[in-house]
Amino acid sequence: VQLVESGGGLVQPGGSLRLSCAASGISFSSYDMYWDRQAPGKEREWVAVVTSAAGSTNYADSVKGRFTISRDNAKNTVYLQMNSLNPEDTAVYYCHANLIDRKYWGQGTQVTVSS
Repeated sequence: VQLVESGGGLVQPGGSLRLSCAASGISFSSYDMYWDRQAPGKEREWVAVVTSAAGSTNYADSVKGRFTISRDNAKNTVYLQMNSLNPEDTAVYYCHANLIDRKYWGQGTQVTVSS
């Protein structure tokens, strides 16, 4: 199983980034897909989820209205569109696949918001 994140980088406050996570080795469409993040010195926190069946989405309050999670089951890929970024969004972002007792994480991609 592999989850490979990409799209991170350095962006100025107010800017945007789009993260991607390509999955292999799993029946992607069966998994709920999450984005989590971990800022320096802080615990990892959940950011967003898109469910397997209905494709329903939900967001942490800190990103609601700014971030959009989506998935393309044909490409086995989940995305996180991040707009209106601020320095508090600086973190390593991880995608995470979850199906009952099966959980897999990627290695993460760094997002730095700074002027």
